[in-house]
Amino acid sequence: MKLILTEDVKGLGGKGEVVEVADGYGRNFLLPKRMAMRATAGSLRDAEGIRTAHEEALRKVFEDAEATAKTLVGTRVVLAAQAGDEGKLFGSVTTTDVVDGVLKFTGVQLDRATIQMVAPIKSIGLHEVMVKLHPEVQFALTIDVIPA
Repeated sequence: MKLILTEDVKGLGGKGEVVEVADGYGRNFLLPKRMAMRATAGSLRDAEGIRTAHEEALRKVFEDAEATAKTLVGTRVVLAAQAGDEGKLFGSVTTTDVVDGVLKFTGVQLDRATIQMVAPIKSIGLHEVMVKLHPEVQFALTIDVIPA
């Protein structure tokens, strides 16, 4: 069965691609979930427009991620937290705190999901967290935790 994908399907293809799938897979899964449409003569003409619009949207997301990365690379975000005499924090610095700190210091709004921390920060000092804005755009951000 020949179908045109209306959204990205993992392991099959991207939005706007024309794919050949088993009849049962197309009829019982892809078509009812509106993940694809039948490939007719008219829809094949439309598929090219869908594909180019999707590629343009992906390119825009990538360019936005690169611009944000250029703004934030080399930036040190200072966060104040309550700490004991030995430098241990009473709580911890989480991804939400990092996002709030980045917004406060740079004006750039990040999503919590883009911040990758192995574990919450529980001590005073310099720490690095990874920021993954796009599969091809990731960088380290320096977090300076100081006692409040």
